[in-house]
Amino acid sequence: MAEKNTVQRNLKTRHVTMIALGGCIGTGLFMTSGSTISKAGPGGGLVAYIAMGLMVYFLMTSLGELATNLPVSGSFATYSAKYVDPALGFAMGWNYWFNWTITVAVDISTAALLIQYWLPQTPGWIWSLLVLIIIFLINASTVSTFGETEYWLSIIKVVTVIVFLIIGFAMIFGIMNGPAVGLKNFTYKKAPFVGGLPAIINVFLIAGFSFQGTELIGVTAGESQNPEEAVPKAINDVFWRILLFYILSIFVIAALIPYTSPNLLSAADGNIAVSPFTLVFKRAGLAFAASLMNTVVLTSVLSSANSGAYASTRMLFALAKDNYAPKIFAKTSKSGIPFYALLATIIVSLLTFTTSIFGQKIYMWLVAASGLTGFIAWVGIALSHYRFRRAFIKQGHQLSELKYHAKLFPLGPIIALILCIVVIGGQNIDAFIHWDWQQIGVTYISVPLVLILYFGYKWKHHTKIIPLDEIDLSSSNNN
Repeated sequence: MAEKNTVQRNLKTRHVTMIALGGCIGTGLFMTSGSTISKAGPGGGLVAYIAMGLMVYFLMTSLGELATNLPVSGSFATYSAKYVDPALGFAMGWNYWFNWTITVAVDISTAALLIQYWLPQTPGWIWSLLVLIIIFLINASTVSTFGETEYWLSIIKVVTVIVFLIIGFAMIFGIMNGPAVGLKNFTYKKAPFVGGLPAIINVFLIAGFSFQGTELIGVTAGESQNPEEAVPKAINDVFWRILLFYILSIFVIAALIPYTSPNLLSAADGNIAVSPFTLVFKRAGLAFAASLMNTVVLTSVLSSANSGAYASTRMLFALAKDNYAPKIFAKTSKSGIPFYALLATIIVSLLTFTTSIFGQKIYMWLVAASGLTGFIAWVGIALSHYRFRRAFIKQGHQLSELKYHAKLFPLGPIIALILCIVVIGGQNIDAFIHWDWQQIGVTYISVPLVLILYFGYKWKHHTKIIPLDEIDLSSSNNN
């Protein structure tokens, strides 16, 4: 093991773009998207995804401005410490590492269930362990190996969505398999809007989770060959593709499957046979639709686990470099891999997975504790960018000095911040109405955990919110 603490910039622009794109197209689209239509109607589902898509766009342009100025693996955790408060950076970094480490454990459990679709007699833990070993080997190799793996896994998902849209629109217009379906399901019974505004706000959560992973752009910037070119291109390309993919996919599902169909909710429970994509492919005459979608969802889960191992490893590496974690995690191999950080991540993921076998209650709380982390990370991005830009102007700089400009400042980050807080607060309103303390705990546990990390570090190190005129705006990077 080389005694170094630098990563290598080997991620190509196409890798960064596809990692961000693939990070958003996953089980959220393939399995749970139908539940937004079931709960809020076709119109409500579309509004929720459009609103979340715009919020994510503002967040990603904010992250783009930060990442092109200072491309580091610590991303928003580093920016939170540098532009807001060191205690916030500490809390954001450890919270994000914890989230992805738990997510890897969830993903390898899900992968086993998907493989057992074909091999039901085999024990699931063997497949989970095999997937974890594969993920470890990919991430322990080189960053370009990781990037290339993600590129091809993401290609499978993108091609699936494109084929789905082509077949779906052909069925809507009557080009294949029977007469034109048209838009009759958009006015069926209480459609297009079911349950009004409360229902739309309720499905914001589902839509928001579908976009989780876009912030990986910021993490990959630290190892991009040309972050000034790769990050803005990835943000612009990814946003429009994601918005088109999601909006058009929701439109097709809503047009072909009435919101009253129980299958839309059954798919959200993990039943691949009634995934909206499976149902549409079956209606088009593809007898092997369920097996096809099981394969695609499996690649999505593998991609999520692969990205999760990468993101958590780089975050732990960055925490160690910023003296928020033991220095051993800042050491890298000759190929620039933070090996000890990767090893720690894989071990914790394995221990978490073990609790799913021997202690379901502990596992449930661990998963719950990571539930809101993505939204909390987005809050950190919005805050960091808002203060960075204000400090930049206050210290006499011109916007022309920035390599990339976020859109609609200060409105963009403010809107994103407000929507994130609304989504976090509105996770489980019913639990507060009925004062169900267990449900409140399961839903919101990640919020007090972040606050404990923040105030605990603040109390120990006596940190303060950095005044705007004292913020270090340098773009030096020793990652």
